[in-house]
Amino acid sequence: KTMMKLVGTIIAAAGLASAFTSPLKTAGRSKHTISQYSNSICTFDAEDFAGKTGDWPYTDADLNRLDNSVDTIFYDEPRFVTHIDDGAITALTAFYEEEFTALNKDKLDVLDLCSSWISHLPKDISYGNVVGVGMNEKELKANEQLTNHFVQDLNINPDLSQFEDDSFDVICNVVSVDYLTKPLEIFQEMHRILRPGGVSLMTFSNRLFATKAVAMWLQADDIGRLTIVASYYNYSADWKSIEALDIKEKQPLPERPPTAEIMKNPSLGLAWMTAAGAVQKNNEGDPMFVVKGV
Repeated sequence: KTMMKLVGTIIAAAGLASAFTSPLKTAGRSKHTISQYSNSICTFDAEDFAGKTGDWPYTDADLNRLDNSVDTIFYDEPRFVTHIDDGAITALTAFYEEEFTALNKDKLDVLDLCSSWISHLPKDISYGNVVGVGMNEKELKANEQLTNHFVQDLNINPDLSQFEDDSFDVICNVVSVDYLTKPLEIFQEMHRILRPGGVSLMTFSNRLFATKAVAMWLQADDIGRLTIVASYYNYSADWKSIEALDIKEKQPLPERPPTAEIMKNPSLGLAWMTAAGAVQKNNEGDPMFVVKGV
């Protein structure tokens, strides 16, 4: 039984089983409850922000970057690499599948903003148009999940007028929201082209190109970054709901078998070490956060 329990722990760690989010403290948001057994961190209401929709509290200094050169130079050469680890990718794809399935549509039209050569979309979903907007032609051409793509520097031209109102069921952005220097205009456009009942999913981790991230992002912790993205939604348009989520599932360390049992059966000790190592690797990997707008 002990051996089977350890084997189950190894499988769970490798497959990212049930989520566990530790309670967090959010300054000035005591009314928000954070479930210990849910990946939902909190929801944001209009009263959580100093201004109302249409206001804009951020200055040029807040959105300044260490490297303000044109981004087309930085992204000129393709990068066929993943910017988050395997555990974060697995968590993201599983989260997408859950969200996409909940939309209950025969086919989904998806816009992948700041797209590249891979979009991490689940395969067991029926798609209509899957459009990528990104910086590098070679990366976008290599993305097999896209049906169409546009090379566009959103920091120079945040206008998405190539898309009609209510064009997409899902708008996603993976680990690039921190690079946007015109977030107000982009989030306004997102709201315009998202269909009623659709979802916008802005995801980020702790990996980034520090020279290209905006100043206030570099100065914030995870809760601060969630709040920044939530504020983009709040100030840009009348979103129905804004929710912050932690989608990287944490696993509890397996209980070490008693020494006497290990002495009788040394393979128990090896199994425990393997399971504990798998859990530790998963838990120490890249975190993955989402701010969801509906």
